[in-house]
Amino acid sequence: MARREHERILQDTEREQGHTALRNNVRAALALADAVRSTIGPLGLDKMLISDEGDVQVTNDGVTVLEAAKVEHPTARMLISTSSVQDDEARDGTSSAIVLTAELLLNALDWIDRGIHPSVMVAGYRIAMDHSLIAIEDISRPMEEADNIRIVSTSLAGKVGEDVRRILSNLAVETASIAADRGSSKHVDPDLIKRIIIRGGRIADCERVDGIVLRKTRLDSQTPSRLDGGKVLLLDGGLDPKELSVNASIRITEPGMMARFLQRQKQEMKERVDAIAEAGIDLLIVRDGIHEDAIPILRDAGIVTYRRVERTDLELIARACGARIVRDVQGIRSESIGEFNSVNEERWESIDHVRIHGSVGSGQTVVLRGSTDAVIDEVSRAFDDAIGVACGLQEEPKMLPGGGAIQIALARRLRSHATSIPGREQLAVEAYAAALESIPRALAENSGLDGLDQIIAITAAQTSSSNDWLGIDVTDRSIHPMNERGVLEPVRIARQAITGATESAISVLRIGDILWAKQDAQMPDWQSDINQDED
Repeated sequence: MARREHERILQDTEREQGHTALRNNVRAALALADAVRSTIGPLGLDKMLISDEGDVQVTNDGVTVLEAAKVEHPTARMLISTSSVQDDEARDGTSSAIVLTAELLLNALDWIDRGIHPSVMVAGYRIAMDHSLIAIEDISRPMEEADNIRIVSTSLAGKVGEDVRRILSNLAVETASIAADRGSSKHVDPDLIKRIIIRGGRIADCERVDGIVLRKTRLDSQTPSRLDGGKVLLLDGGLDPKELSVNASIRITEPGMMARFLQRQKQEMKERVDAIAEAGIDLLIVRDGIHEDAIPILRDAGIVTYRRVERTDLELIARACGARIVRDVQGIRSESIGEFNSVNEERWESIDHVRIHGSVGSGQTVVLRGSTDAVIDEVSRAFDDAIGVACGLQEEPKMLPGGGAIQIALARRLRSHATSIPGREQLAVEAYAAALESIPRALAENSGLDGLDQIIAITAAQTSSSNDWLGIDVTDRSIHPMNERGVLEPVRIARQAITGATESAISVLRIGDILWAKQDAQMPDWQSDINQDED
């Protein structure tokens, strides 16, 4: 009876089991990896992305390619999530994480086809990941101050031209360094750095300025355009008359009632502005609108006002001025009021901007320029990656060799370690080592070299000299110590790529059954009720 019930439950479900499920999952992972494999390295190729509306975007950024793709397979979506996490945590290495995941799955499938159980592969992969993470710490070196720009520049290789790499790398390192010096800890959130995009001018004109810059002009032109210090209040709302409740209505029963009602509204507005003035506020910044009746009252109180400021900008100003965002002006507390050193309106490219220098670190704004929309988009994406890597280096100033050196070094160590593992997990560790070599292989092939030949050459060079920092410099197609060539990467990029790829591969390997619900399009219940009522 129970068996018939199970069959009835699954009668509208398509089912994939065992090797069939795993094979289809691996196929989806390989298809996704093939989409970004050619972007790896400084000589990797760009991708042209065309949206449903016909908008064209050319990029070399792996996560941008994957997030723009319309993917339905659940395994492919899992891998895209891995890429997104890699981008959030390390701001680079997204393509490498996807390629490594696909290779881990492909190598595992090869052994599973030969009779090795998936749980054995999972156990071996965990051993290999743990050993790799320990080896990364052993191979890494403390970063010197001069290495900052070289590491950030390496992360931008292939994404923008050499001149742009230099400009953005210097800009990102300077901004992150100042943010770390002004902060209470070495943790620097790149999202706390304001970006302003100006269409027009050269990329070389990109700059960092002190203060939070908004593309705004003051509400009342009769108020000062410059303030030299004072108190600021940030309002998460506006100064509009209080609205009536949804079902409320006003019934006019005698002449003059409407005039008294409007007068009462003006009086309430004056009381709210008076509460701001009594708190000694010189600068008011609100997220929503301000009623016209409040404008002359604010002017008479000597309060410079800016309205319709985005919530994210309010948070940046709050941090720079030591303020708290409030929702009601009644009963303003002293700890909610911030202080600023200066407020000054400036005109950039025929557009008014206001620069606010807070009393706590003042805040920073990066001005990005470009001649066309396509250039601006490219510069903006590249700077986001650069500032993310630069901020990460402030928190963890440790570096690894690029040019495929770290992957080859880890593969060598894993193969040596595998000989000490007595069980079948040894095979999984060997498969893991082979998967790591997919990164230098892609790097070489994207540079027009033979991938297998370069893997053999780098492995032999590292082994003979006992130097884990030997890798391939694709600019002259020869093997060098990567620290001498300035081809470096942060520890957190390699660590996150290995951790994310391994966990994703293990998640897929543990799937032994896939159930696809098959349901025809059905009419919603509410629509059926309407049709019945009409009948």
